[in-house]
Amino acid sequence: MSANNPLVQIETSFGEIVLELDAEKAPVSVANFIDYAKAGQYDGTIFHRVIKGFMIQGGGMTPEMEEKPTRAPIVNEATNKLKNKTGSVAMARTGEVDSATCQFFINTENNKFLDHTGTSPADFGYAVFGQVVDGMDVVYTIEQQATATVRGHDDVPKEPIVILKVEVLD
Repeated sequence: MSANNPLVQIETSFGEIVLELDAEKAPVSVANFIDYAKAGQYDGTIFHRVIKGFMIQGGGMTPEMEEKPTRAPIVNEATNKLKNKTGSVAMARTGEVDSATCQFFINTENNKFLDHTGTSPADFGYAVFGQVVDGMDVVYTIEQQATATVRGHDDVPKEPIVILKVEVLD
């Protein structure tokens, strides 16, 4: 990573997580994430999908499990050679390759099966755009929370884990 990469602080109800974003290798994803952060999109959302030994996902749902409105999806930058390894942050998406909007996830393990290996939707992968540089202890604490099925969504923490604020640091 380089000195030109933006740092972003995610303030959660469990503590702070600091990300370094890779603006060179994932310019579209980084710009998208920063735009959402500056617009306040993430403030008051939750980590709504938490799977031990895999990842924590958030940024798009309210504590009531209502999806926040988003802008148009972005192009999937999974071909950038960044890997879904422990502590990396990537864009969440649906089964469609170019469907990521605001939701992101932080890998809590090396998840090589999420990396780009081909052009089909199943093989295209998930675009990594940064790395946790401080606060992995917070990520691991979130990962260990008890979960349930809520409003048709699996792996939802029983106690809401709120993203209070996402701030781009200078």
